[in-house]
Amino acid sequence: MDQNILKQQVAAAAIEYITPHLREDMIIGVGTGSTANCFIDQLAALRHRFDGTVASSEASAERLKSHGIPVYDLNSVKEMPFYIDGADETNAQLELIKGGGAALTREKIVASVAREFICIADESKLVQRLGKYPLPVEVIPMARSAVARTLVQLGGTPAWREGVTTDNGNIILDVYDLNIVDAPQLESAINDIPGVVTNGLFAIQPASVLLLAGVNGVQKLTR
Repeated sequence: MDQNILKQQVAAAAIEYITPHLREDMIIGVGTGSTANCFIDQLAALRHRFDGTVASSEASAERLKSHGIPVYDLNSVKEMPFYIDGADETNAQLELIKGGGAALTREKIVASVAREFICIADESKLVQRLGKYPLPVEVIPMARSAVARTLVQLGGTPAWREGVTTDNGNIILDVYDLNIVDAPQLESAINDIPGVVTNGLFAIQPASVLLLAGVNGVQKLTR
């Protein structure tokens, strides 16, 4: 089945999931990427049923605003029931690799505030073991080479994503060849490297719910 159709289907499933809980004072966290864009476009029809959103990237903020959906700074938000975002990879434990769109840091921050992180993806993103997709690591520019050397010591092959600057003004190293057996441990180890802002493993705090679109419809997985 066409992947764009699957993205539309899983976005619709997320809309169906949150709709019964919408309130006029509710703030919804919204992620970044093509699947999140499908969710944003469908959320527009409900924009009068909730207060507004927090976006994990400038691109998502602009898309939300184009639909007339208010976007708030996270510092002004006290409560966020839901964060909805896609993933580059997920396993059965709902541990994720994210960051293909270079928004991993803000995605991780917004997800940490939400009571429930709803991951929306198509079945091609479900893997037995994380790591076939290169792991993005956001790095302060002056530390690029030092961080890369340490990532090599951890068994990875880092590659600078040239020409890409994050919304935070940093660079991305994509790490190939990682053998991710213990995702929370690796997430912590990489985050401890001086110069690393964060990495794209969402394992210490995985998704709460995974909505997965496939040829037989959308299935719901929980931890």
